[in-house]
Amino acid sequence: MYSKNADKRPFVISVAGFDPSGGAGLLADIKTFEELKVQGLGVCTAMTIQTESQCLSLEWQSLETILSAIDVLMKNYHVESVKIGVVKDADFLSEIIKAIKNNNSEAKIVWDSVLKSTSEFSFFDINTITDLKNVVNQIDLITPNYNEYKVLKGASLLENSCSVLVKGGHREDKIGTDILIQNGKEISIEPNNVVSGFYPKHGSGCVLSSAIVSHLVKGENLEMACRKGKLYIEKFLTSNPTLLGFHSN
Repeated sequence: MYSKNADKRPFVISVAGFDPSGGAGLLADIKTFEELKVQGLGVCTAMTIQTESQCLSLEWQSLETILSAIDVLMKNYHVESVKIGVVKDADFLSEIIKAIKNNNSEAKIVWDSVLKSTSEFSFFDINTITDLKNVVNQIDLITPNYNEYKVLKGASLLENSCSVLVKGGHREDKIGTDILIQNGKEISIEPNNVVSGFYPKHGSGCVLSSAIVSHLVKGENLEMACRKGKLYIEKFLTSNPTLLGFHSN
């Protein structure tokens, strides 16, 4: 059983990679959870050697180890929301979702669909992407950037099967405007601050998705969770001019 203090903060899990720079992956997610006052747990999908500007190597954890960790955590803590980051391929993602749902069929799942790093280091095996058709309907929200969205849409994965937040950082028009696609409708989520004051940040997608998960587990509906997540990421993007952002000022 979990501790007596557990009722003070809801539990969430980040299933993501370990980035030793602390800017992305598990460490960035846990920082975000802590700032937003949810209790963050972590399951490592991959060990990387990287800095904020380049990824040098990646070693995937075994699927058995990942699933075992999810099972142990969800049997001991009442986890209501899960953020999934880098995964090896469609089979990894499918089995991770199955493990989550076997433990709590009502758990909200957000997948930050990281296909490549900004420095073009490949994570997800793109050859398996069409196999995701069997699992996307179990995901509550996918948060691709504009380029990832085009890949997912091209594979016919986003045909009213789940909600999608298309991040606006890579758009040539209306930069910074995110589009939430929910139940076939598009909702524009405009920047709250002056876009010119934003600095590029390593791990910004990780931070946004974990902020959204945090607000979902605290009871916000999907649109409001995305809007509040955007407020959080904007503070992160304006925190300093380097590639490693601050989570508190």
